[in-house]
Amino acid sequence: MRILIVNPNTTRSMTDKAAEAARAVAGPGTEIIAATSQMGPASIEGHYDGALALPGLLAEIKKAEEAGAQAAVIACFDDTGLDAARSLAGFPVLGLCESALVTAGFLAQRFTVVTTLERSRVLLENLSRHYGFGGRAKVRAADIPVLELEDAASGAIGKLRRQIESALVEDGAEAIVLGCAGMADLAHALQEDYGVPVIDGVSAAVKQAEALVAQRLTTSKRGSYATPLAKEYAGAMEAFAPGAV
Repeated sequence: MRILIVNPNTTRSMTDKAAEAARAVAGPGTEIIAATSQMGPASIEGHYDGALALPGLLAEIKKAEEAGAQAAVIACFDDTGLDAARSLAGFPVLGLCESALVTAGFLAQRFTVVTTLERSRVLLENLSRHYGFGGRAKVRAADIPVLELEDAASGAIGKLRRQIESALVEDGAEAIVLGCAGMADLAHALQEDYGVPVIDGVSAAVKQAEALVAQRLTTSKRGSYATPLAKEYAGAMEAFAPGAV
């Protein structure tokens, strides 16, 4: 089984972190293929960055599918380009937010997503409602620019911990969801420290991707993800991201 982990931003160190988290949970027969977008923003912190990331993301997914990948995980907690990728790809595509919320729903009645910046909090609240978890999930922002998670001296981990502690006390959270792919390496230590499930979206998405591939299931192309006019847009897409179509 070959699963693509695709980072829709251009920061390679974040790709490496997500790939490491994916390989730590992947089954013995699963090969993790990591890819970094070749165009777009260095980090994704809201709708504007997500829009800029879309052409490069789709190019990497198409390239991996043609090379034999059987599923893809978009390594951004905003679920950047998820619907577009599902329309394009002939294999299952998983998003971190959706996968993490579903996993948290198996484990707890109430849980809190701790993300980076305020503008990301609003976006994730909307996603939570969209995925049907609006009544069970709260979202907190730790005031951490994404790239500060790459800097041990930034104080980002302390800010994250303070929000987790507030979620446990003030929200009555029974589990914590880490709302950024750049937090993937922190899940196990935080779970040990706080004694509640701490869900990393990369790990959750990889295991769900494995399950879908094993069941020979993929995204329906009837209705929402059908692309009957895709060929008409091929020229425009090629101009933005050669090889994407």
